[in-house]
Amino acid sequence: MAKDKYHQLVKKALITEGWTITHDPLFIPTLKRTIQVDLGAERLIGAEKGNQQIAIEIKSFIGLSEIHEFYKALGQFNYYQLAIEETQPQRILFLAVPLDIYDTLFEEPLTLKVIERYHLKIIVYNVKEEKIEKWIS
Repeated sequence: MAKDKYHQLVKKALITEGWTITHDPLFIPTLKRTIQVDLGAERLIGAEKGNQQIAIEIKSFIGLSEIHEFYKALGQFNYYQLAIEETQPQRILFLAVPLDIYDTLFEEPLTLKVIERYHLKIIVYNVKEEKIEKWIS
């Protein structure tokens, strides 16, 4: 499967923030197929609490229509979320989106309702500065 345009940028930004990339890609086996989420990562959150584990699906939104790209990303996120809940319930799924898309499409009232309804967890990355801007849970 082809990697997203900003795959390496997000991977590097996560490492800079102290995450260890454990899977690139993260394979999630289901009954009939194996799903590939872009990245799996973990970080020690304390000796008592252990490791925090996440999965990240990276999107660039560079298609012809930002809203169409959002529809696809939402469907993919929901599908992956169910697969992760079944196989790796300790792992939290995030959708990584560029800052400019977040500041426009993701701030629209209807999009905000969709994010809330489907419990999207979002990583906002800055393409120009090559860093993570926000974590939204």
